[in-house]
Amino acid sequence: MPVERSKWSALGRCAVVPAAALALLGAALPAAADEDPGLARFYDQKVSWGKCDGMDAPEDLQCGKVTVPLDYGDPDAGTLDLALARYRATGDSRGSVLLNFGGPGGAGVDQLAYGGEDFMSLTDGYDVVSFDPRGVGRSSPVSCGVGTDETSDVTDDATDLDSDPRALLEEIRRTAAACARNSGPVLPHIGTVNASRDLDVMRAALGDRKLNYLGFSYGTRLGAVYAKQFPDHVGRMALDGVDTLTEPLTEQGLVGARGQQAALDDFIAWCAEDIACPFGQDPRTGREEIARLVRSLDEDPVPTDFGDSFTGQDLAGALAQGLYSEELWPSLQRALAALVEDGDTSGVMNFAYGGIAGPARNGDGDGGLTDAESVPLDNLPAALMAINCADDPDRPTAESITRDLPRLRAEYDRASPVFGRYRLSEILMCYGRPQGTDFIREEVKDLDTPKLLLVGTRGDPATPYRWTMETAERLGSSAVVLDNRDGGHTGYASSTCVHRKVDDFLLDGSLPPDGSSCGPEPSA
Repeated sequence: MPVERSKWSALGRCAVVPAAALALLGAALPAAADEDPGLARFYDQKVSWGKCDGMDAPEDLQCGKVTVPLDYGDPDAGTLDLALARYRATGDSRGSVLLNFGGPGGAGVDQLAYGGEDFMSLTDGYDVVSFDPRGVGRSSPVSCGVGTDETSDVTDDATDLDSDPRALLEEIRRTAAACARNSGPVLPHIGTVNASRDLDVMRAALGDRKLNYLGFSYGTRLGAVYAKQFPDHVGRMALDGVDTLTEPLTEQGLVGARGQQAALDDFIAWCAEDIACPFGQDPRTGREEIARLVRSLDEDPVPTDFGDSFTGQDLAGALAQGLYSEELWPSLQRALAALVEDGDTSGVMNFAYGGIAGPARNGDGDGGLTDAESVPLDNLPAALMAINCADDPDRPTAESITRDLPRLRAEYDRASPVFGRYRLSEILMCYGRPQGTDFIREEVKDLDTPKLLLVGTRGDPATPYRWTMETAERLGSSAVVLDNRDGGHTGYASSTCVHRKVDDFLLDGSLPPDGSSCGPEPSA
């Protein structure tokens, strides 16, 4: 469960759903349309493209939708519309390349609209397409009701790791109930296994025989699952910022806390060179000040324009998002200065919640697209936890959590005084849910597909390079590794070399030798 962000995506606080609301996902390979007549109508549809209404999108961006089953096990039980966006190929098109920017919980339509310049080179041969996965953005967005009176106190209590463990677990259950009330019928059917099946419907609806795909961070997990489920449909697939397929959530959380702390230390050192840095000009003092600010906001939260409070854990979530790319650091510095000097939470909330500030709403369950302005404030973090927990088979009992919590608190605090408890609270939020699918951990390996390009970055704070190597070994001979000897989360947007090699593969099928590398980018 990497807390992750490419240049184009953000994550925030965590959310849960109750045990009764999640269905176990099967591990069997899915039936294609020719094997299940009930799916034929979904595979036979074609996307109708038009103007992107309700958003300030570039003129050349087109929007559309694809309809998928709510439940692939019962295709007649209801449907969902998934939002799509594309930039048309500028020359002869060989079809589409689908992008997933990460998360989980990142809305691809907005990210393609506002960060699409990084992908214009791919329009030399493809329509460049992204989408809002089920439960995300305009595609039946899940929510736990953040910004409403019913959840403001509950969600804060559910992340209070200093409370009695059993009281904490009870608060988590109360938060789960709020998630169920606000999410609608998509919640039991969220997760990467179903998102992968949606990808295959999109492929067919776009008129492509094979799926050409570029996934970042969590998007690499989605791509790997697709390759296992639909090996005969894999085209050219590049995975940048490779996610783990095997590590338990507790280990992933520690990795994330350490990586984020290292990135924060670099940010503070950079900030201290500027007289306007709100934490002063001494990096050591700055690190102490920001840790003190997190503690202070946990003890005395400040009000927001949405009726709830902004806590230290909210600040940790905002910092996590702003640290994944150095291009975001100036904006993060300004947002922190506004918070420290004026008590203005708007800037840091944009990082914490991905810039989406729509009202929470009870799920209406009609399956149609949600208006852009009505996407709930907390959709991104709510989807993050719903998907991560659905993908993970581990469910510790109340007794084991009560026994292990003091040790876990100490381990996470050592990993990071700023992010430790934030990451640990995310791990605990899976408590009370049914066991997630074991398909990813047990079955996604030994692929029988065309070659896949895996990009690992040595200094990645969210998806460490060793995950790239471990995943490549697990996937088998289909995996080709490109070693990006630089820092930051993912390499495509920050490394000219990575960008060129990924484009060469996607556009021309030209793969670099396995184990080849890209050097650090020269300083600006």
